[in-house]
Amino acid sequence: MGTRMNRPRWKHVLCALCVLCGSHVFVSLGAQQRAAQRIVSLVPNITEMLFAVGAGGQVIGVSSYDDFPPEAKRLPRVGALIDPDTERILSLRPDLVIVYGSQGELEAQLARTGIRVFAYRHSGVDNVLQTIRDVGAMTGHAAEADRVVRNVRSQLDGIRARVRGRPRPRTLLVIGRDAGALRGVYASGGTGFLHELLDIAGGADVFADMKREAVQPSNETMIVRAPDVIIEVHSGDPPAAADLQRERAVWNLLASVPAVRNNRVNLLYGGYLVTAGPRLAQAAEALAHVLHPDAFK
Repeated sequence: MGTRMNRPRWKHVLCALCVLCGSHVFVSLGAQQRAAQRIVSLVPNITEMLFAVGAGGQVIGVSSYDDFPPEAKRLPRVGALIDPDTERILSLRPDLVIVYGSQGELEAQLARTGIRVFAYRHSGVDNVLQTIRDVGAMTGHAAEADRVVRNVRSQLDGIRARVRGRPRPRTLLVIGRDAGALRGVYASGGTGFLHELLDIAGGADVFADMKREAVQPSNETMIVRAPDVIIEVHSGDPPAAADLQRERAVWNLLASVPAVRNNRVNLLYGGYLVTAGPRLAQAAEALAHVLHPDAFK
């Protein structure tokens, strides 16, 4: 682990979460235009969607942070949110480029060349599922996309049913902090897909009143909010057992917090936990297992 927990990936995730919420924008795709065949994606969760709906073979370039599915690792890299390589993108001769909604300059450059652009903004679960349908429509895989969406909705409904009627523990969902210390903590706020997944999993977000996707609370604020459960989600692989124990132990600084006092501090690892894509239900189930283990026996 580096000086910051999963620093490159977390930096990317947190930058993405800071993009203003809203709907995606698809530029210059008329109803009669043919499906895109040469796609460059700078947005890892959209890359996952492309492969999930059966359009993986049409993807010719991905961001520096794409690592799922494994096939994406073999594709050319074209930069990411804050460092897109425009020359590299253009050299691949794409007929569709997927960018973040905050990449206005890149979007304008591509539009001037006549390349179609899909500008994505993070939002809630419904927006994620609609984006999967849009990705299917753009690529000629509408039926496959509908099947993916129905499957995700069914799984989420199943998780809701398992935890329905159970007490909802007050939960602090942490999405980043400095390694080995209780500094630089970022937590889920009261909007966005992570907040909604926590709700589906049967938890009550302690920052539900903060209407933004990520907040940076002080130690004092976390003591006042008094979560019953603390869940950290990390995009990388789990560390060695000794390192994991040390990372969990940093929370002992807040010994008066119920989650710490009652040994309900949980560290979860896996890219699916922080990706707004087809693996939403897998993330929701992981949270539900922590919050309501008896519901899954």
